[in-house]
Amino acid sequence: MTSNRTPAPAAGASFAALPLGDAMQANLAQLGYTEMTPIQAAALPLMLAGNDLIAQAKTGSGKTAAFALGVLNRLDTRDFAVQAAVLCPTRELAEQVAQELRRLARAEENIKILTLCGGTPLRPQADSLAHGAHIVVGTPGRLMDHIERGTLSLAGIKTLVLDEADRMLDMGFFDDIAYVAKQCPAERQTLLFSATYPEGIGKLAQRFLRNPKEVKLAERHDAAKIRQRFYEVRDDERLHAVGQLLAHYRPASTIAFCNTKAQCRDLLEVLHAEGVEALALHGDLEQRDRDLVMIQFANRSCTVLVATDVAARGLDIAQLEAVINVDVTQDPEVHVHRIGRTGRADQAGWALSLASLNEMGRVGAIEAAQGTEFEWHKLSELAPAPGGPMLAPMVTLQMLGGKKEKIRPGDVLGALTGEAGLPGTQIGKINVTDVFTYVAVDRDIAPQALRALNEGKVKGKRVKARYLTD
Repeated sequence: MTSNRTPAPAAGASFAALPLGDAMQANLAQLGYTEMTPIQAAALPLMLAGNDLIAQAKTGSGKTAAFALGVLNRLDTRDFAVQAAVLCPTRELAEQVAQELRRLARAEENIKILTLCGGTPLRPQADSLAHGAHIVVGTPGRLMDHIERGTLSLAGIKTLVLDEADRMLDMGFFDDIAYVAKQCPAERQTLLFSATYPEGIGKLAQRFLRNPKEVKLAERHDAAKIRQRFYEVRDDERLHAVGQLLAHYRPASTIAFCNTKAQCRDLLEVLHAEGVEALALHGDLEQRDRDLVMIQFANRSCTVLVATDVAARGLDIAQLEAVINVDVTQDPEVHVHRIGRTGRADQAGWALSLASLNEMGRVGAIEAAQGTEFEWHKLSELAPAPGGPMLAPMVTLQMLGGKKEKIRPGDVLGALTGEAGLPGTQIGKINVTDVFTYVAVDRDIAPQALRALNEGKVKGKRVKARYLTD
């Protein structure tokens, strides 16, 4: 679909085809953004022309960069009133969006972007808002808190973005979204992005968008990158079959999707009994526990993440080698969304599904939606591959001290590679939160790294560190 003012470039077209400023074009080139993804090519001309937009796009499709460019293009950097708000269902997604916005905002000086999410104190956020901001990214409830307290005004909003709108509906945020939207000027641009298109999306769009354009891309996965296999199981052997799949394929990083929280808990118990390093992500977790799970899985110090669809939405994990569908989903779009998390960029991945006889109707619906017949195998074909116990390649160390002590990732890296003399190639992701810092290190140097932190100094001060799994 095209707008009335700007013809849509074809997928793969250069960003240079877009009416963006020279500084932004230079920054895109520096970031390696050359050719547009399909969602970017379809949506960006419509957004830049000022249209409201409904876009169906999966995680990892480039949709964040698409709406980020649209948001940044409308900013008046001289005005420190909040001009754009991005609503996200989870803190993790909000932080990812804010990070991408900051990368793209480097083209202009002094663009201030604030993340406003629950799980952290209100006062520091209110203090930051008091000094002005151009863009806020956050969860609906936390934006409501600031609006009600008078610390956030949306009267100057030019662009409102509803990211992962389907999941926000799943989580019961409709009324919260409505409250936030009412605080914005009627003459704004509203951009709605959703991975799936449930019935509630139409209601949301009808209420908050004005004559929106629609972009719905047919999602097809490259069979050469995502290799799908189905295994027929009885219900009483399903959970142990997950361990068989892991032992046979030996993926270094796997998400195992369950349809219910109870199934997540049961599978986690089985995997732990089998010696698999697994963590669970579901709706009953407190935000702090959820953060710790995601830190460990993203930094590769946990091999398996057991998750429900709702809990896993918005996660974008690099180098995910396999997805296991422990249960078959009722919605073919959700199946496509699940398996699309692996086989990204130039990497290949496995999509392994377990199905009982009473789930064959669901399998048929997915086959019809994808226009393909699935490859079926027997559990008896699975045999443990050589290599011994499946241990995560990294170990996470938790260090007392974080942003409040003005600790930066470079400080921790310097402490480990400088005086301690550990190779930088064996230091992984470093996450700095308000109170703690988490650093992933290769398993074989974990004892030396822990000793180096406890016996050395970071930013000239003594610190305390421990294994996160203790």
